[in-house]
Amino acid sequence: MRIVFIGDIVGKPGRDMIKEHLKKIKEDRGIDFVIANGENASHGFGLSAKNADELLSYGVDCITGGNHIWDKKDIIPLLDSLPIVRPLNYPKGTPGKGVKVFEIKNKKIAVINLMGHFTMPFVDNVFLRAKEEIRKIKEEGIENIFIDFHAEATSEKRAMFLLFKNEVSVICGTHTHIGTDDLMIDGGTFYVSDVGLSGCRDGIIGMDEKAPIKRFLTGLPASFDISKRCKKILQLIIVELKNGKCKDGYKLKIYDDRDNIDKLKAMVE
Repeated sequence: MRIVFIGDIVGKPGRDMIKEHLKKIKEDRGIDFVIANGENASHGFGLSAKNADELLSYGVDCITGGNHIWDKKDIIPLLDSLPIVRPLNYPKGTPGKGVKVFEIKNKKIAVINLMGHFTMPFVDNVFLRAKEEIRKIKEEGIENIFIDFHAEATSEKRAMFLLFKNEVSVICGTHTHIGTDDLMIDGGTFYVSDVGLSGCRDGIIGMDEKAPIKRFLTGLPASFDISKRCKKILQLIIVELKNGKCKDGYKLKIYDDRDNIDKLKAMVE
């Protein structure tokens, strides 16, 4: 089972990179399933119903979320019917589900979305909720477990990895939009602290630099926006799973203004 995971998609530039490259990646690399974090896919804040359908039409099979999952109100009634997973540790009764199970080549994979605590909205204890959910999934006989951990603090992400290595197949961090180079496979679990954004790479976290620089210089509020013209990047992880264990994993960075593709291989511990 070969899986692609695309880091935080930021607005139209990120969607355009997926439209341009995902089909070829799937064909060339024998990809069976595509997961993408889409909580910033609609102009940088949230995911609209229209843009969810757009990403699914490009070959994304499952969309994960984060703290901006509620920003576009038209997606909320569709969270159950579409293959969208919102953070598991929102209080019980919140719309949508924090885990969904998919079948690929007669094998099942559970996709879990988690959200951290540092600088994030109020949610239930992410470590306890994850522990409870993973136990339930394993009791159902599902071996392949993928986690998108949407968190600011690398310490929270690293703690999640050490808590559940040997127990889950993949833990990919999202939210900071800045890719890290700590890819590893340990105990059959793939880990990276943050995949990095897909979208404009020449601004600040995918946004035009004017507003954040104004905030830093003056402390005054300013509205974030996405540049209409920018240098774009697509950042994704490819993992190969067998019987619930990750056998191989690496990262690809694809640029819109270069012919080359950067590849970073996971270190095996």
